[in-house]
Amino acid sequence: MIVVMGATGATGNAVLHSLLALGAPVRALTRTPHIPIPGATGVHPQPVEVQYVDAADPGSLRTAFEGAGQLFLAMANGPAQVALETRVIDIAVQAGIGHIVKISAPAAEPDSPVAVSRGHHAVEEHLRACGLTHTVLRPYAFMQNLLRLAPAVAQGVILGTMGESPCNYIDCRDIGDVAAASLTRPELAGGTYTLTGPEAVAYPELAARLTTLTGSAVRYVNLAPGELRDSLVRNAHMPDWLADHVTEIQQLAVTRPESPTTTVAELLGRPPRTLDAFLREHRAHFRPTDLSAERQE
Repeated sequence: MIVVMGATGATGNAVLHSLLALGAPVRALTRTPHIPIPGATGVHPQPVEVQYVDAADPGSLRTAFEGAGQLFLAMANGPAQVALETRVIDIAVQAGIGHIVKISAPAAEPDSPVAVSRGHHAVEEHLRACGLTHTVLRPYAFMQNLLRLAPAVAQGVILGTMGESPCNYIDCRDIGDVAAASLTRPELAGGTYTLTGPEAVAYPELAARLTTLTGSAVRYVNLAPGELRDSLVRNAHMPDWLADHVTEIQQLAVTRPESPTTTVAELLGRPPRTLDAFLREHRAHFRPTDLSAERQE
């Protein structure tokens, strides 16, 4: 049995879909059992167990891990992440789980300039100390997170603090496929894999592609790091820690220029999904509101 934590999240749900496509036995965990998990119902080669779990509740974790052999571990970034993930790992070990696939982050180093990445490093170190087989996935920026730019794009602007520095993007569905492969192909277990799409794209180029896609001008406005952070708190209503995180990862792309890896293709035997294909698939999200209204008339 493979347990999937975060089955309602972007990566967890992608893993769930990938495992179901492979016919693997899956137990999907959620803190909101009253809300259907996308992909957990319908006709599948194997049934899907859906079970309530709260990472802060050791009892619910023990119940969720009972009889399982592998665990996919993905939790939302946040101030409590290290404490929660290390607790999950400890209880998984006690429950007899033999392999954990963890979603980590690039630059997961003890002295990383990104606080969240330092936290992921601490969790990775805890995994190593536990002695069980573990696979670490270090994906770059999720393409799905670009959908959060839609309101700004509809107003014709993207704000950032990366200048002309390119950024790696990856579709969460490719992360899901790599995680599923790591959970079902023993020869892949135990590795540390840095995951990207096929190209790194700077914000000015992203704005140009969105202009072509939507037929309406989209421009990139480069801000100083502090200006971007203040805008995220004031206008996007982000908590301080998240605004800090977004600013830090954008500045990391400036200080450590990003370039794509070939890892996804090597592991899956096919190229990763492209940014252009993702943008076309979600074109409706980025259309300016006035144009969308016109099309509906």
